[in-house]
Amino acid sequence: MTSLHPRPRSAGPVLALLANAFTWGVAWWPFRHLQAMGLHPLWATTIVYVLAALAILAWRPSALGQFVRHPALWLIFVGSGVTNATFNWSVSIGDVVRVVLLFYLMPLWSLLLARVLLKEALTPSAIVRVAMALAGAALVLSEGGAPAGGARAGGLPDALALLGGFAFALNNVMLRREAAQPEEGRALAMFLGGAVVAGATAIASSAAGAAGVHWPVAATTWMLPAIGLALAFMASNLCLQYGAARLSAAATAVVMPCEVLFAALTAVWWGGATLHAGVLAGGALILAATLASVLEKR
Repeated sequence: MTSLHPRPRSAGPVLALLANAFTWGVAWWPFRHLQAMGLHPLWATTIVYVLAALAILAWRPSALGQFVRHPALWLIFVGSGVTNATFNWSVSIGDVVRVVLLFYLMPLWSLLLARVLLKEALTPSAIVRVAMALAGAALVLSEGGAPAGGARAGGLPDALALLGGFAFALNNVMLRREAAQPEEGRALAMFLGGAVVAGATAIASSAAGAAGVHWPVAATTWMLPAIGLALAFMASNLCLQYGAARLSAAATAVVMPCEVLFAALTAVWWGGATLHAGVLAGGALILAATLASVLEKR
């Protein structure tokens, strides 16, 4: 049987996906530094995605009309917005490895959403993968001690990671369902969602009196790094588009969880985190469930 995706003749697509995974795997570090400079992760996310949305509109002005005319893109808007706001917030205040692993409960959320939105049947092997993912999450959550470096474990970071993972699965399922929509319309929906949801959450949190969420005074100490982070995320998105267009979906899904590896290594090397046995065992189960899903699709 001939594959719908031609076999790449170079390592370029794989390296592009690895670059995207590396960007997201180490994103916790600049977000924490920006927070130390007075820029809350929600406002940092807002700035990054406003710049990205403006870049899309400058490149393809017709993308705005596509977004407005297709209500299905609004679900991508919501899914992407919640994903980015919760992930960036949680990795800034929580244990990086815990957050990334809980965020990667994709086998569970994707199967449930595919059942509801795509009418896909739940097979026995799919139920096994769900059980593996849930067991892995339970092991990760059982490690409740505070990690080194002062980041908080449990509570808000865990809740944000779980919500973000669910939103990420919703975003992926909707992208799959709306694959026929123009690429720039889908991209604009994702970037606008990241900007609007993070900005609205920041405004609501600030109005409610949450500590540290107020809009900071403009200063080059955080403005220039924030612009640099925006450029990094836009380059990362280009890498994702390039790599995913040239590799099979199965190969892409195998490469993307490398984000967990990058996050774990940098959390240990740069953040002084400790990888407990429960986190390692739970992470192995979660990633095994993801790999099993990929292999079955192949």
